[in-house]
Amino acid sequence: MPTEPEPDDRPDLPPGLAPAWGAAPRPRRGPKPSHSLDRIVAAAVELADADGLTAASLPNIAASVGLSTNALYRYVGSKDELLVLLGDAGFGPPPPSSPGPWRTAARDWTYAALERYRARPWLLDLPSRGSAITPHRLRWTEQLLAAFSGAGLSDVDALGCALLVADFARATADRLRARADPDSADSEVRAGDVRAFLRPLLVDGGYPQLAALAARGEYPGAGSVDFGLDRVLDGIAGLLTTSRA
Repeated sequence: MPTEPEPDDRPDLPPGLAPAWGAAPRPRRGPKPSHSLDRIVAAAVELADADGLTAASLPNIAASVGLSTNALYRYVGSKDELLVLLGDAGFGPPPPSSPGPWRTAARDWTYAALERYRARPWLLDLPSRGSAITPHRLRWTEQLLAAFSGAGLSDVDALGCALLVADFARATADRLRARADPDSADSEVRAGDVRAFLRPLLVDGGYPQLAALAARGEYPGAGSVDFGLDRVLDGIAGLLTTSRA
């Protein structure tokens, strides 16, 4: 007669948190698992890299590792749990931190994050789940914290600035992805036609500022990463000045 699993008194943590840190899955009845969670997550990454996030479905992942979809639940508790693990593995560890001033480190960090989003745009399709809590994502956060704390910010202010820069990187990556989409109004392919269509409407409709930008070819489709990033970093520089006063 099969033995009953031992009672599991672990707290009810957010999906994916415990397995992301290497905790064993909750005990379940049935045969001992013959695959590893790492292999399953790696298969999910391969599918997402090839055909986007929707391709990393539970049936597709199960088929790629030779399991039934039901058997896959011996390794992951839910689709939400899998998405958390997929996001952490997809982002991976950050590149080595940059030596030198905090501003250089923050700028290099931002461009490294943008490159990760560019290489794996499906990361932008993952649901946002609040603060980073998984190993790789926390390593990225730790790098920013080290740069800002080393510059003289308190731990709390350093964390606030790290979250601000991370949010800027994600929002900018999403905008850059839209700009690369040929169906987007911001794309180089369509921006000229959209501009030509909008210009007389903006002039006649009482949008003088936007009409002037469109006339100069700066709307839609304009906006520089460096401009936005510099404004964010200028704000952090102002906070540093205030904190030292």
